[in-house]
Amino acid sequence: MSAHYWAGRFETTRTTITLPTKLLERVNAAIDRGMLPNRNVVIAAALETYLDEIERQEIDRQFAAMAEDLSYRRLNEELAESFAEADWQALLIGEAEQQGRG
Repeated sequence: MSAHYWAGRFETTRTTITLPTKLLERVNAAIDRGMLPNRNVVIAAALETYLDEIERQEIDRQFAAMAEDLSYRRLNEELAESFAEADWQALLIGEAEQQGRG
């Protein structure tokens, strides 16, 4: 992890947080061993990773709900049917181009 992960790239705001003692000791030990650059970068990167995961889970939840939505499924089928001929023609063109190269 680079010490410049976010330094200078984003506006920052100073804040105070309370962490479990053992967790802070682990972070400090990793910093002391040179494994991590500093607490700010570690906390920012950890929060970013955590929030990315939460956002991904929300997207997955929404897709799962869409799969159960009958009106969405009907619309999806109608769209697929309306593009079926164009998809087929694109496939044939692609195969002809591949045969011409091969």
